[in-house]
Amino acid sequence: MNFSKNTLNQIKFVLDTITDIADQLKEEDLKFRPTENKHSVGELFEHLAMICLADLRIAQGFSKEEMDTFYSGRSYKTIPEIKASIAENYQILKEAYLGFSEKELNEQITSYWGVTYSRFEWLLEILAHLCHHRGQLHAILVHCLHKDPGIPLFE
Repeated sequence: MNFSKNTLNQIKFVLDTITDIADQLKEEDLKFRPTENKHSVGELFEHLAMICLADLRIAQGFSKEEMDTFYSGRSYKTIPEIKASIAENYQILKEAYLGFSEKELNEQITSYWGVTYSRFEWLLEILAHLCHHRGQLHAILVHCLHKDPGIPLFE
């Protein structure tokens, strides 16, 4: 059984639901900030758009400095930019993980903040990370903007 492929299928489902939610919003919805000093809807989408590629880099052992450079070099401000980056970054993640051997998937990688997981466990973390922020996004839209996207979050 190919656990990476199965996990990637779940990640794709989560990303598809995020894209479906984005399709229902207007650009002005991205400016909404439910809590002072926390992400706006647009900033949350921007973060979601980066997760596949950013977390892949973490799973490859990139340093804090390398990650800071990565984050500072990317910006997705519009719904089309967000959707395009979600698709592109997922494809990069998928190709990387489908290319790893079993030995590489079991290799222990330590993040720049000191957490050590196997490369496969980092893939599970990516899925959890996406689900966490998708849940935040859904809650903000439903409870703050009163816009229920009506999209099933789980199959």
